[in-house]
Amino acid sequence: MQISAKADYAVRVMLELAAHGPNLVKSTVLIDHQGLPRKFVESILVELRRADLIRSHRGAEGGYTLARPASAISIGQVIRAVDGPLAEVRGLRPHETEYSNAAQHLSDVWVAARAALRKVLDETSLAHVLSGKLPAHVRRMAESPEAWLPR
Repeated sequence: MQISAKADYAVRVMLELAAHGPNLVKSTVLIDHQGLPRKFVESILVELRRADLIRSHRGAEGGYTLARPASAISIGQVIRAVDGPLAEVRGLRPHETEYSNAAQHLSDVWVAARAALRKVLDETSLAHVLSGKLPAHVRRMAESPEAWLPR
């Protein structure tokens, strides 16, 4: 899985909002606390607002806040809001791929890979990450020494 800079920044912005919630947070705070590029974050905030993950409030006292509790927003939802589907194969969803002959069962592998991503990203909320109390299955996976090895 390739996690784009946009998705990484979006998750970090959402974690900052969760950490400051329910208070309104100015974009400069989000940018400064995470050391992110201003223009990039401004476009990400627009996409997160369109996805109904955050709310914006105008004015001198304005800023941004989560649209729902941090426990009700998954990392997967944030990634989809800025990057689209979690898994694609040549622009198709895994279940839309078709192969023949020696590769006839390859779609099953792509669907299983997507299911594994969902198991982690859709079952881990902003609140889990913020508190460090990850779901048990995610924690077990991350604690495996093998998970940390580059391949």
